[in-house]
Amino acid sequence: MVKMNKGRIKQLVLLSLSIGLIVGGIWLSSTNAYKFLKGYLLFKTGQVSTVEASPDSEIQESIKDSGRNDKASVLYPARPERGERIGELVIPKLEATLPIYHGTDEDDLERGVGHFAGSVLPGENDNSVLAGHRDTVFRKLGEVGVNDILIVKTSAGEFTYKVRKVRIVDEDDRTVIVPKPRATLTVSTCYPFDFVGAAPERYVLIAELKGKTNKSR
Repeated sequence: MVKMNKGRIKQLVLLSLSIGLIVGGIWLSSTNAYKFLKGYLLFKTGQVSTVEASPDSEIQESIKDSGRNDKASVLYPARPERGERIGELVIPKLEATLPIYHGTDEDDLERGVGHFAGSVLPGENDNSVLAGHRDTVFRKLGEVGVNDILIVKTSAGEFTYKVRKVRIVDEDDRTVIVPKPRATLTVSTCYPFDFVGAAPERYVLIAELKGKTNKSR
């Protein structure tokens, strides 16, 4: 009788543990804990993706929050409206001067270079993101590479960036607009440049701020 009771107790303990593991697994897979654990494991194994591409809403909000700082308010007391022209992108290597519009809707990209509205403005700390069509304003962007200069002129002044990295990434990658620890300009266009139809990749220039001339107010 004692042996039978011990056997039943052992079965109950094992059943309870099994139920606990199942419930815990469901909770882990349906909450942010799964994302955290996956990210931690990728970090520890060195498999974190470093490629860059287009925005999503969570990253957009992160960039918006990071852009709200005292220095930003000094550079741009008034934020631009969607579709407003905010400056020019000068690419010395291509002898090109291109208008920049606040927004990346098709109308904005048809007129010139689009500034992703969720990112900081040029010259501000963090990641300022520009995009353009490969068959219009950025048809020769592939000639621009590491150590080349990009200059952005806005109402706040003139900002000189130096390209430190060139990336070719998949169109579905989600890290092109992630926050940066210093003032950065990210310029993106579709790739390959001679591809017919919707291109599957993106050509990305990542440049760091090297000099600035603020306009007096």
